[in-house]
Amino acid sequence: MSLASELAAILSEDRVVTSGEEVGRHGGGVADHSPRPPEAVVYPESREEVAAVLVFAGEYGVSVTPFGQGSSLEGHVVPERGGISLDTSRMDRIVELRPEDLIARVEPGVTHERLNRELAPHGLFFPVDPGWDASIGGMAATNASGTNAVRHGVMRDQVLGLEVALANGSLMTTGGLSAKSSAGYDLTSLFVGSEGTLGVFTGITLRLKPLPEMAIAARATFGSVEEAGEAAIVMIRSGMLVGRVELVDERTVAAVNAYSGTAYPESPTLFLEFSGDEAAVEADTGRAREIARSGGCDSFEHEQDPAARETLWEARHKAGLAVRALNPGKATISTDVCVPISDLPGALGAARRTISEAGFEGAILGHVGDGNYHAIFPMDASDPGDVDRASRVNAEIVDYALARGGTCTGEHGIGSGKRRSLEKEHGDSIPLMRGIKRLLDPDGILNPGKVLPNET
Repeated sequence: MSLASELAAILSEDRVVTSGEEVGRHGGGVADHSPRPPEAVVYPESREEVAAVLVFAGEYGVSVTPFGQGSSLEGHVVPERGGISLDTSRMDRIVELRPEDLIARVEPGVTHERLNRELAPHGLFFPVDPGWDASIGGMAATNASGTNAVRHGVMRDQVLGLEVALANGSLMTTGGLSAKSSAGYDLTSLFVGSEGTLGVFTGITLRLKPLPEMAIAARATFGSVEEAGEAAIVMIRSGMLVGRVELVDERTVAAVNAYSGTAYPESPTLFLEFSGDEAAVEADTGRAREIARSGGCDSFEHEQDPAARETLWEARHKAGLAVRALNPGKATISTDVCVPISDLPGALGAARRTISEAGFEGAILGHVGDGNYHAIFPMDASDPGDVDRASRVNAEIVDYALARGGTCTGEHGIGSGKRRSLEKEHGDSIPLMRGIKRLLDPDGILNPGKVLPNET
């Protein structure tokens, strides 16, 4: 029997796809990594079906690559060995809402935008916002972050528990519904950020947050990215409740204006948001204006109207796509380093110099409130010289961060794209990581070729 017929016997024929556009989509996602289509895409609708697929894959040595919305940026969803792309998008039930406990239980295919629509009538929201309507399962797999992280933390801070299908098809749970626990090893944190290499999520228990009484969004423009970075640091240190602090350079603003039809001043800009009770929000907005002006701010404007705030943040969320649109036909390299915030201004300036000295036209943007920024620049993937220069630029930016106690990835994860950088950052820990991988996935069928260096 063929792979398709075997899988159809486990699921149903209409939920196993072996050709056409869907197979191509599952071979690459949105990232600029070499595509590799799977031999089959499967759409399980329950944890039992996920487990059955894994049992089959283990028995026949077929690799399994979990797939959510395909929005990850480091090649996580590319099936390096072909095999099965396991798409969890049909596992999209909100299993339970417990507003009184600030908890939701969801299946992995639920997207964060849909979850927030369901939470709004209860006066609640889920704070992790990666700038794409990603699935909760994919966000947990990569330990996603985003614009709200400076105040609310990253995905690992929001996950109370998981239901996981292991490589042998067994189902296990971690964590629970309580706000905290000291029971045994913290397996929840181990699986969050494991990028589909240790298990497949079939259920996720999340912390929720109350919707703020009031929110104000602001834009502050500066003469340089270093000035903008310094102002962001002062705001964070001041103790004000900044909900979001995003930096974009002048090239990014120009790209956003062209892409979204906006008319923002094309200068290095801080996008800010303050939320909470009315008195605190107004006070923090005023303090931020003073800090920005003392730091060389050219203009400071703010918006309370919800529609205007949504327009502003939509433009920021589209910044990465806007920069890519400036260079059609070229691959786009995006760094993802994170540094201690005191090192941020220097890191921004160093990244700008490194990119320019290599002859690239790059843009800089990021969640600078927690020291995470992205340098984005185009590369001709068909030109070996361009590829080599791009690799050197990326390595220099990573090395700058690591030399200051930072990390090669603040939110995108390792995937296949940053395995060498992980070795630089945590080479002494990789043997332990390999041991954990072998224990949970002895046959190496779960998302092979990801995270660990030299995995094939």
